[in-house]
Amino acid sequence: MQKIYINPLPVRIWHWINAVGFVLLIVTGLQLRYVGQLGLMSFQAAVQWHNWIGFVVIANFFIWLGFHLFTDKIKVYHPELSPKKYYQQTFKQMQFYGYGIFRGEPNPHHADAYRKFNPLQSMMYQIVMMILVPVQCITGVLLWDVTRFAPAVEMLGGVRVVDTVHVLIFIFFSSFIFIHVYLSSLGHTPSAHFKAMWTGYEEVEDSHEAGAQTTGKA
Repeated sequence: MQKIYINPLPVRIWHWINAVGFVLLIVTGLQLRYVGQLGLMSFQAAVQWHNWIGFVVIANFFIWLGFHLFTDKIKVYHPELSPKKYYQQTFKQMQFYGYGIFRGEPNPHHADAYRKFNPLQSMMYQIVMMILVPVQCITGVLLWDVTRFAPAVEMLGGVRVVDTVHVLIFIFFSSFIFIHVYLSSLGHTPSAHFKAMWTGYEEVEDSHEAGAQTTGKA
């Protein structure tokens, strides 16, 4: 095994603030949605916590965006692959998650500092970070002060439409967290990817070791 520095400090700070923030937003959001049924806190407290945590997550998103726009780390989301090679690797990754992993086959993706995401992760994280998170932030701000942003709310179809979009993405993120934690446990050890997000270093097989294993299987 060798270690590569795959998660810079700004990414790690952003990740854990974002993770805690999302969990707290889900909890306070459920309290707002089911008033008087969960009993975790008062409605007023839930509103205040939800709003403040929401603004922290929004600010944290701009930290993530700035870091990736003004450094070369944006490459981790845009691998330099031809469309044909990208789809070939995507299909191999789908095969691995579909049945290869249950047969003990090796992961076809080998991470490095600029290719830490496999093709499926790259596509999903781009959708999440460049579409769903911004839409959730925008709808959240609009619902924060419906009166102040009344023209924008009406332009988008009214409060019911904005609220529905916000809730649907909330449901997606609630499910995404469980899937994300599960997939994060699929490293060479169940805790490998979690450790990498704390220390920044990912353990990977070096080329000599991988070649020896391939030769042995042949």
